[in-house]
Amino acid sequence: MRCPFCSSVDSKVVDSRDTETGIRRRRECLSCGKRFTTYERFEATPLWVLKKDGRREEFSHQKLLGGLLIASKKRDIAPERLGALVEEVENQLRGEHLAEVPSRVVGEMVMERLREIDEIAYVRFASVYRSFKDVAEMRTEIEDFLAHPPPTRRLPARRPRPAGDAGAELALDLGK
Repeated sequence: MRCPFCSSVDSKVVDSRDTETGIRRRRECLSCGKRFTTYERFEATPLWVLKKDGRREEFSHQKLLGGLLIASKKRDIAPERLGALVEEVENQLRGEHLAEVPSRVVGEMVMERLREIDEIAYVRFASVYRSFKDVAEMRTEIEDFLAHPPPTRRLPARRPRPAGDAGAELALDLGK
């Protein structure tokens, strides 16, 4: 490391500390005796996402989080939970040591996790990700979701029925 005062290349490390973004080192120049600080940052190899149209785009934590925030707008989901979901997906992808990954894989990983968090946010995200052409495609996705609920899905508390409706069932008309 070159001394900023005398330009000598001889220095010794006096102190090292981990920081949020890397390592902070306190150094002492062996020529002039002055001390200076250097910072070392970790540089992750870029993860490329191969889009449906063939373009390559660097994985963007913020872009994915933004899409999830839009899908979960006015839902009772903490932004921290969505941030953790994005971190989990990114860590899994980086753990596989791939240089590039199809956007389809990223979308499926996100939908798999979002499905367990919130049904409405899942359907909203799926409608954009899967680019439904019409209501029939969306209905198919919703019917599949209802037929195969996630194992951790919590059903909302049911209100007791009025005494006169004890045996009546509610019909769900999906327009078939």
